[in-house]
Amino acid sequence: MPLQNQLKEHRSRMGINQTELGKLAGVSRQTISLIERGDYSPSVALALKLAKICGVQVEDIFQYEEDES
Repeated sequence: MPLQNQLKEHRSRMGINQTELGKLAGVSRQTISLIERGDYSPSVALALKLAKICGVQVEDIFQYEEDES
């Protein structure tokens, strides 16, 4: 998947669990888990909201990498 993320690292640094982050972002714990595992790409709005909650730029959490194939 071309969208990589460091959401788990930022969440851990904040000292909150997936449920707490989900509540702050208005999504479920399962959604946070899927994003952290790279199984779900968030909408632009959700990515921006997560970055704001973490106090960083969206590029600090999410990176898009082109497939070389």
